[in-house]
Amino acid sequence: MKKCVLVSGGAGFIGSHVTVELIAAGYDVVVADNMSNCDMTCFEGVKKITGREDIPFVKMDFCDMEAVRQLFAAYRIDAVIHFAAFKAVGESVEQPLKYYKNNLISFMNILESGCPNVLFSSSATVYGEPEKVPVTEQSPRQSATSPYGNTKQICEDILQDTVKASGGKLRGILLRYFNPIGAHPSALIGELPRGVPNNLVPFITQTAIGKRECLSIFGNDYPTADGTCLRDYIDIVDLAKAHVFAVRRMLDDKMEQGCEVYNIGTGRPVSVLELVNAFEKVNGLKLNYKFAPRRPGDVTAIWADPTLANEKLGWKAERSVEDTLKAAWAWEKHIAGK
Repeated sequence: MKKCVLVSGGAGFIGSHVTVELIAAGYDVVVADNMSNCDMTCFEGVKKITGREDIPFVKMDFCDMEAVRQLFAAYRIDAVIHFAAFKAVGESVEQPLKYYKNNLISFMNILESGCPNVLFSSSATVYGEPEKVPVTEQSPRQSATSPYGNTKQICEDILQDTVKASGGKLRGILLRYFNPIGAHPSALIGELPRGVPNNLVPFITQTAIGKRECLSIFGNDYPTADGTCLRDYIDIVDLAKAHVFAVRRMLDDKMEQGCEVYNIGTGRPVSVLELVNAFEKVNGLKLNYKFAPRRPGDVTAIWADPTLANEKLGWKAERSVEDTLKAAWAWEKHIAGK
């Protein structure tokens, strides 16, 4: 019998790409989302890519424990990949209780469901401004710079503590993502920010297509080769595939510890300006951009040491930055109807 994976928050940017890869790998998938951060565009795209009109979709809020109970009663779920969370850093600073309430309660409800395999979508933000780069899974976590980042750290702790207390009944994996960018090569799913984008690549593509007048690059006086921040940009399809490898490790009883942690990145630092220049070059475009003052909380340089994920999960980032940026532009044109 096929194993069934619940993707909470599965109608969003990362969740939709993960759903595609899970189905391609032969898993049954149930998608559940409260649709507060997205519309049905990406879920409809998933159905087209996979050729599956029958993917179960449940509109629900994971903060509602009764709805969670009903979901687990209706489907035989072998593993959960949990994405359902509010994710805007600035908004979390302005409305901390909204973030703590939603992001923590929804995750604790998942753990109370009794599902034996839980994969949590974490973030490289837990490393803060690292003392040494690249960061490994043993690099110390720094104090979070926002309530959003703090919810990632707290959920990591909640999962690790719950696994310890479960007496072997619960297994957990924490995937710490670096900077997911791009879109599916089909241009049928991608990042669809509401309002002004918080992430760099949607701001680049929206500037290129004329939705935004000018791209601001925050800070050109960092101690880096070109003065702009260094990041580890990972293609969204590569990132999605890492979830398949992690779920397979759980469901095939290959885990060596009750809770495992993996960095999901390329291991290659790319500066903000390099990324902008690469986008212009591969797509034959000229972007209107300017340098602006540094943003508070921005880290100078962070990138992954992905050795552990390469060795233990058997996963490796494969797509080039050029292919990723071509896909991001194709997606922007698709949603603009061009």
